Amino acid sequence: MTARSRLGSMLDLLAQASVIAGFSRVGLTVRARLLPEFSAAPPSAAGRVVLITGATSGIGHAAAVALASQGATVHFLARDRGRAERAKRQIIAASGSPFVSYGLADLEDLRSVRAFASEFRTACPRLDILIHNAGTIHPSYRTDEAGIELTYAGQVVAPFLLTAMLMPRLAEADAARVITVSSGGMYTRRLDLAALPPGPAGFHGVTAYARVKRAQVVLSAEWARRMAGSGVTFHAMHPGWADTPGIAAALPRFRRVMRPLLRTPEQGADTITWLATAEPELLGSGGFWHDRRRRPEHLLPWTREDASARDLLWDRCARAAVITPVVPFGLESDTGGRGGLAG
Repeated sequence: MTARSRLGSMLDLLAQASVIAGFSRVGLTVRARLLPEFSAAPPSAAGRVVLITGATSGIGHAAAVALASQGATVHFLARDRGRAERAKRQIIAASGSPFVSYGLADLEDLRSVRAFASEFRTACPRLDILIHNAGTIHPSYRTDEAGIELTYAGQVVAPFLLTAMLMPRLAEADAARVITVSSGGMYTRRLDLAALPPGPAGFHGVTAYARVKRAQVVLSAEWARRMAGSGVTFHAMHPGWADTPGIAAALPRFRRVMRPLLRTPEQGADTITWLATAEPELLGSGGFWHDRRRRPEHLLPWTREDASARDLLWDRCARAAVITPVVPFGLESDTGGRGGLAG
């Protein structure tokens, strides 16, 4: 290890310990200058097919631009056709790539997710990289038609369902990977199955969001364990504090105070695109990442969960998604809902 690398690793640890430096643009700026993970030119994504949720703005939009710029064919999932068309034009213009398309589905409507996944499998014979990026902080308690609270439905059950239904395509690809965009807020919460999904009593949107982000990290590791040897790898990450429309809407006070230190969406997307293109042997499977380095999943001892809790979360997601836990990739039922691909 060179003196530069040793200095970078020391400053990286100090930034992580301080939280503010580690999660803000300060940490990324230091790491990008000193850590060896940032020294190589970005690998080409030519020939790779990517599906990303939540790419009409913010971090997901920046990741879509970066991957399209690196040669990937980028599909993204959106709820609104008007916003999707605008995002498609923007991604094509910014990346210079015409290979951008979108599908319509609402992740908080599981029928819609099933319809989209079924059509995607028919229309797209290949999928190399699935990126679960979409996420919303709901200010008040709301449920879907099945009575599942929306934060949990859209950010835990829907990604589980989408991963399961698209697994046949991923398993056919070479070095396929599934990337889940979590949040540093998950460090403050343990996997509390009694609070998942949350109920109406004492509902707090930011707390519910942190809990589902913890659940996402647990499920990513569980997918990695259950799919070991399949050729599909799983990675969770957190992007740090980025100045996105979602943060502006959900946490206006935080944004107002921290704005000089917030990352740009492009900086927030950096580790997503790196995980999507880095050599597989650098990544393994089941890790939790921040600024191109694998990080501990727990910083506080009371946030740890045991294997039985992970198994219960998996089975609960399988039941909510109406997928048989033993054979989690075989759902073919036609349940209707919105769907469709637009080239």
